[in-house]
Amino acid sequence: MNAFKNLNCFVLSLSVVLAATGLATSGCTFKKAELGTAENPVKLFFVPSVDAKVIDSNSKVMKEWLEKNTPYKFEIKIPQSYIAVIEAFGSKGADVAALNTSGYIKANDKYQAEARLIVIRHGKKTYQSQFIAKKGRFKSIQDLQGMRIAFVDAASMSGYLLPLKMLNDAGIKLGGDPVFAMKHDSVVSMVYQGQADAGATFYSPPDEKEGIQDARRLVRTQYPDVESKIEIIQLTDEIPNDPIVFRKDMPEEMKKTIADAFLAMVKTPEGMEAFKAVYGVTAIEPATDADYEPVRKMLKSLNKSADDLLGQKK
Repeated sequence: MNAFKNLNCFVLSLSVVLAATGLATSGCTFKKAELGTAENPVKLFFVPSVDAKVIDSNSKVMKEWLEKNTPYKFEIKIPQSYIAVIEAFGSKGADVAALNTSGYIKANDKYQAEARLIVIRHGKKTYQSQFIAKKGRFKSIQDLQGMRIAFVDAASMSGYLLPLKMLNDAGIKLGGDPVFAMKHDSVVSMVYQGQADAGATFYSPPDEKEGIQDARRLVRTQYPDVESKIEIIQLTDEIPNDPIVFRKDMPEEMKKTIADAFLAMVKTPEGMEAFKAVYGVTAIEPATDADYEPVRKMLKSLNKSADDLLGQKK
């Protein structure tokens, strides 16, 4: 009987100790490791724009260079969509990201993410769209009144929204509903085959060695004479290229250090090669949110929002 009583006392005492320990443990807080350390690396996002293997191999080059030239550790992430990146800024799951223009507008609006850098392509920090048609058919976009025009898709910045703004500003009405081919090369093919009177695609200036770099080059294998048969009627206004974006509440010193490192990295042979392979980038320049105000004004004039564009190609 005494043994049983003693056992009960022991169990009761043990329960009290465990309860007290549990209470003590539950009251403990574990401080998260400082950002930029191996335990809490800077999370750098690259959204796929080319083959995932190309991004994976070249992002490793960037990671290695950044870790050698800053005091921070980095973790590379390659999500499947811009939406995932934007929401990661909200949950502090993303610290730095290469975003498209419309994705940045949304990330800034929703989570105050900051554009600190802008990519340079073909020596410019802006890009344009183009209207194309069979050679000699039209002199300018004024001749497109009532015509059947092929676009890329309703969320494409260069394949629909920029051209649409130019048409609206000129008071030009389409002949029926917009035709969406879904890809830039498909737009060129439709114009070449006579399935559309004109088309709207991305524009890039020609290269001295490689010739045309606009959307017509995408179908040169299929249509070797595309350059002589299809011409550019007119170019649209320009809007800013893609930004490199930072989480709002990152320490300012860290933002500056990483931004400076990016600027230096792309000036090195290995850095430029990596950026060019992933994003067609030949340089990077400093930027601010003010650089993207023209995009906001354009979207407003078209009664569009960044929500209409997310997850789509520029």
